[in-house]
Amino acid sequence: MRSTSLIVLAACGALASIPASAADADLNALREEIAQMKQAYEQRIKALESRLEKAETTVVKAEASATQAQASARQAGARPAPANAFNPEISLILQGRYKDMKEVPERTITGFWPAAGHDHGGGAGEANQRGFSLDHSELAFGANIDPWWRGQLMLGVRDDEVEVEEAWVQTLGIGHGIGLKGGRVRSGIGYLNEQHPHAWDFSDAPLMYTVMFGEHASYAQDGVQLKWVAPTETFIELGAEFGRGAEFPGTDRNKNGSNNGAIFAHVGGDLDASNNWRAGVSYLRTRARDREARFEDVGGLEAQGVFDGDSRTWLADFVWKWAPEGNAKYQNFKLQGEWFQRKEKGTLDCLDEDAVGNACDPLAVGASVLSDYKTRQSGWYLQGVYQFTPNWRAGVRYDRLDSGDRDFGINAANLVVDSYHPSRSSVMADYSWSEFSRLRLQYAHDKSMQGITDNQVTLQYIMSLGAHGAHKF
Repeated sequence: MRSTSLIVLAACGALASIPASAADADLNALREEIAQMKQAYEQRIKALESRLEKAETTVVKAEASATQAQASARQAGARPAPANAFNPEISLILQGRYKDMKEVPERTITGFWPAAGHDHGGGAGEANQRGFSLDHSELAFGANIDPWWRGQLMLGVRDDEVEVEEAWVQTLGIGHGIGLKGGRVRSGIGYLNEQHPHAWDFSDAPLMYTVMFGEHASYAQDGVQLKWVAPTETFIELGAEFGRGAEFPGTDRNKNGSNNGAIFAHVGGDLDASNNWRAGVSYLRTRARDREARFEDVGGLEAQGVFDGDSRTWLADFVWKWAPEGNAKYQNFKLQGEWFQRKEKGTLDCLDEDAVGNACDPLAVGASVLSDYKTRQSGWYLQGVYQFTPNWRAGVRYDRLDSGDRDFGINAANLVVDSYHPSRSSVMADYSWSEFSRLRLQYAHDKSMQGITDNQVTLQYIMSLGAHGAHKF
């Protein structure tokens, strides 16, 4: 259209320059040619306007069709989807490591009830593996089921074992900040508990999570979880959970109803464009029946303790994050800490399992002694991780526990009651080629076992394949 306009202008200029003596025939021919050009120009304009009008009509019809299709989908939501419509998000996390540490036949944390139970082999699972090992790998499937529900399955793989870490369905359509999950769910208590091992900043969990929940250092259960996020500028999250309570510190009980309950609250927000924070408090109550552990008597003989009673755990957590103007890609810092206190009360039945001495009763070989049992124990950790380039991070962490008060009742006369403050100092550095691949080197000065100082070196890789959602704050 621009070139046509130039031609018309040029023709008009040429017409103005024709002398008065030019022949009328030439002048008329020129006028006719200009008229034809003008007519062709106007026809092209009309054609373009017509095409634009048709395009706008097509867009309106498409939007109307899409709206109608969405309404039809909602009305037919109960109908099963065709078989070829199942297209879940699939992710695979590969982890492996090399660990150099002392050989300790029975690796435990002094002064705390071992979550592994009564283990004559003395193994603390993967925590006691030296040299090369597969570590912990995860396979996850997730997808929206329909406009109202979402489902996810997370499988944990360790050597020849496959376990269901998570398997839940979650509501999508309640609204008003309310979310409901049902199935096997990671508890929302604390800060680190909801994170899978590949999201940890260190190759192992803090000591407090190990003594609270055992080798896996997390608490998950079969049950329901209800969360509510307030519609406020400040982040406010409240939650409650009820379930089977089969995991440590509870035990599996074949009974109706719920064996445990948990409540938690988290608040947070932005201080400015570069700083944000989150803090929380949590409470977990569960019940144990016939929960086993190995003890020693004052003469070094082995005894089996069986606990029946209530376990109550309080937690407090805090995290602060800094990134220049909120851009964490090139540089950022995270400070994270948690504290817990656990109280347990019930009975302890001391059994001289092997019937070779007087571990429980100095007057009767092989007898058992039932007594009151009461403990109050606590612990905390604090860590900081600094990313100083897009690829490199470095961090430090300090763990400390307090075995606290352990009242074994009349069994205290024969069983060893350790009073100890386990601790561990760790430093790490890791390199990430991308958000999907990471290599980490870690050193830990471990004094979690009384009388043993273990200098541990760990080299770990973490590789992520497939669709993987963003990690929690």
